[in-house]
Amino acid sequence: MNRRKFLQNAGQFTGMGFIAASLTNNSKTRAGRSSKRIKVGQIGTAHAHAGGKMATLRKLSEYYEVVGIAEPNPDRRNKLKNHSVYRGLKWLSEEQLLNTAGLRAVAVETEIPELVPTGMRCVSAGVHIHLDKPAGLSLVEFKKLLDEATRRRLTVQMGYMFRYNPAFKFCFRAVQEGWLGDVFEVDGVISKTIGAQQRKELAVFPGSMFELGCHLIDAMVKVLGKPDKVTGFSRRTRPQQDNLADNQLAVFEYAGSTATIRSALIEVAGQQRRQFVVCGDKGTVDIRPLEPPKLLFAPDRQLKKFQKGYQQVDLPPMPGRYDEQLIELARIINRQKESEYPPEHDLAVQEAVLKASGAPLN
Repeated sequence: MNRRKFLQNAGQFTGMGFIAASLTNNSKTRAGRSSKRIKVGQIGTAHAHAGGKMATLRKLSEYYEVVGIAEPNPDRRNKLKNHSVYRGLKWLSEEQLLNTAGLRAVAVETEIPELVPTGMRCVSAGVHIHLDKPAGLSLVEFKKLLDEATRRRLTVQMGYMFRYNPAFKFCFRAVQEGWLGDVFEVDGVISKTIGAQQRKELAVFPGSMFELGCHLIDAMVKVLGKPDKVTGFSRRTRPQQDNLADNQLAVFEYAGSTATIRSALIEVAGQQRRQFVVCGDKGTVDIRPLEPPKLLFAPDRQLKKFQKGYQQVDLPPMPGRYDEQLIELARIINRQKESEYPPEHDLAVQEAVLKASGAPLN
């Protein structure tokens, strides 16, 4: 992919200085936000990221006023109401939450099959949403959600967790500004080890690529755009135990490049080997591990403050996994900026995730 094609597909990514200056908690960014807090609620506690999102919303009290939480499952509600993340919140029905005066946004953190239907009800009620990943099993229904949100001029922010990681932001800038030249290869790995109970819960879905690999597919589409062809390979290493596709590989084909994403749920200390590598004919970005991020950059020439060849790039500390993401949502809702991830991007990601996981496109 050449620089011109990337710029056509990448969406808005302008005005970014060196990566240290991009942190949303610096003085310039804070000075630009609205002084009016956004009334926000959350629907669901079953998603793996639900607690982290609520904890972050409550921490970002300068941006958000949490008005309540809805959890339709009474057992979960009783179990979690005294948990430190949720303690002191107002527990409401979904209808009560969506009818709260002044409500502007909802974090949708339900079980995966309910994400898109719940998101549609929120959009129909006229509120912006943070929708956790992946966007269900129906590409058709997800497109309907995006189309309805666009018609109503509402934001659907997907919960892919690396979008605002400083190493990934550096990578996206390097590609956009042509530092890497023509990108010919992307390689990603995101794995971990899970126990028997979690295996049972995930076995109802297409596999590790769907639940975990989707994060890196999102980053890949940011770099290369929508793939021309996707081929997935699935292996089930514990057939005597369950039917979980716990070892998956996907190959993504483009006119001038290829990409591979691997995701397994049986790799010992897999979090430490998670990686995202982008190679161009003028340089390479190598992120490994992904959290906390470590970044190597290898330009083929002296470039700004970087010397030729491999070197470690100093990155600013992350205030939290979801902080920048949710601050960004506040800025978008307050019309201070446009999203860097338009609906076309999110739809391309979801299609690629389903194909890579071996799921049908319905």
